[in-house]
Amino acid sequence: MKYLKISGHDFCNMVRNASNKLEEQKEYVNSLNVFPVPDGDTGTNMSLTFKSAVTDIEGLDSKSIGEVSKRLAKGALMGARGNSGVILSQIFRGIAKGLEGKTEATIEDIKASMVEGANFAYKAVMRPTEGTILTIIKAAGEAAMSSNSEDITSLFEDICKHSKVMLDKTPEMLPQLKQAKVVDAGGMGLLILLKGMLQALVDDLKVELFGEGEVKEATAPQGIEANINPADIKFGYCTEFIILSEKVDIPKFKVELEKRGDSIVLVGLEDIVKVHIHTNDPGEVLSIAVQMGELSKIKIDNMREQHRSLLEVDTEAERATDETEGESFNEPVKPFGFVTVARGEGIKAIFEDLGVDQVIEGGQTMNPSTQDIVDSINKINAETVFVLPNNKNIIMAAEQAIGLVDGKTVVVIPTKTIPQGVTAITMFNGETNIEENKNLMIESLSNVTSGAVTYAVKDTEDNGRTIKEGNILGLLEGKINEIGTDIYEVCKELIESMVTEDSELITIFYGEDCEEEKVEELVAALEEKYPHMDVQYFDGKQPLYYFITSVE
Repeated sequence: MKYLKISGHDFCNMVRNASNKLEEQKEYVNSLNVFPVPDGDTGTNMSLTFKSAVTDIEGLDSKSIGEVSKRLAKGALMGARGNSGVILSQIFRGIAKGLEGKTEATIEDIKASMVEGANFAYKAVMRPTEGTILTIIKAAGEAAMSSNSEDITSLFEDICKHSKVMLDKTPEMLPQLKQAKVVDAGGMGLLILLKGMLQALVDDLKVELFGEGEVKEATAPQGIEANINPADIKFGYCTEFIILSEKVDIPKFKVELEKRGDSIVLVGLEDIVKVHIHTNDPGEVLSIAVQMGELSKIKIDNMREQHRSLLEVDTEAERATDETEGESFNEPVKPFGFVTVARGEGIKAIFEDLGVDQVIEGGQTMNPSTQDIVDSINKINAETVFVLPNNKNIIMAAEQAIGLVDGKTVVVIPTKTIPQGVTAITMFNGETNIEENKNLMIESLSNVTSGAVTYAVKDTEDNGRTIKEGNILGLLEGKINEIGTDIYEVCKELIESMVTEDSELITIFYGEDCEEEKVEELVAALEEKYPHMDVQYFDGKQPLYYFITSVE
């Protein structure tokens, strides 16, 4: 059925059906989780989170979609479980923001709400990782804004179609997914919800929320959890709770949490602050939190113990598989591979997470040779290898490698900066051909404005400006744009010169000599100055350059 507008009652049916569908398939979603945190109950966490949210609107007799969505968001935050649940609650908080004050929602209102859902989700996570639920909600927002549909039902069809395409690409973004041959669990959970909302529109459903014991769950494949390495569980206790207070200084609290764990998600709504952290000392975290307000819904899980339990279930089957398959294993030739050049363990990890096979240590002051590039290409068992030099001084060496490699097609994308390299590889589409990918990746470079902050190694002059050894320099596309004495101020001024009225995203890679607390202060200042832009930052750990930045 076609809907030109949807009311609060329509929205209730959509989210009820979505909740029921996720409840049916939660074990399947659980089976997809391959990250070393069992917390590996993504489907259960998302289903319980969303069911809590929908339960909270059951007694709400309102036709206003704005009021219903606001109540749903608050219910999701209160009931959020696990990292995936908290992020899901922020998606629907953003959707509620987009529907705020609406009695009925038009197609344009729905489009705006999906974009807000993505914005809120990204802001909730300290270090967003692509190839996760974040990628899928971003894809949903992009599909909504580009859709030419004339009714809301068709709009949701476009959203679901594009989200599915992006979900299928997540194994290329995260090596862990590729190794286990699965898509991202959180992304799958979100797609199930979106499809459930669509089905309610298509079939004009009047839905009741499942009660206890009414669900026939999808069967979960076994054995995936055995891929988790116990040594990767650095912080053993998954700790969640809610602080009931209006006076929590969230930025300051984030700093304290980062000293005590990882996988941190910290979000607030009115007088509620939801906390998720992996830590080795839950008591210390709770002691800090209780000074800020009353604590509620405290949940602590021993992830190492959970992991051992999972392994006990699968050990025999895994051993049998190893015995039968290990002797005859041969890695198949894949269609595409990637080589890139970068310095800094953090930046290297980012490229590896995006699917790069070989990261050559190099860049400024460390230009790899043509032989280095050839050797890296030859290590990849692929028919076609894309090379991203990420430095203007390395492009020629990379192009020389083209004629020195036998049995492979080599394509050089002339990336001159790290941000260009990151953007180029994210534009790669494994479902299309070499030439189209080359054109798409090269075209994407023009959308990236790159900057960097470093220091002067000698006294000099530049366009009439005196530069002293040790001065802090802000480089815009390789040219000196800012001169100062404070790395954070120079970075702020550099980014200001890079931003235009069409800019949407600021990305910062901070180096090994930066202080993380001051970086967070810089990011907070940028978010305040540019409230309509997304600001993301990563610990690049690169030498020489305090910051590598980009604006898109």
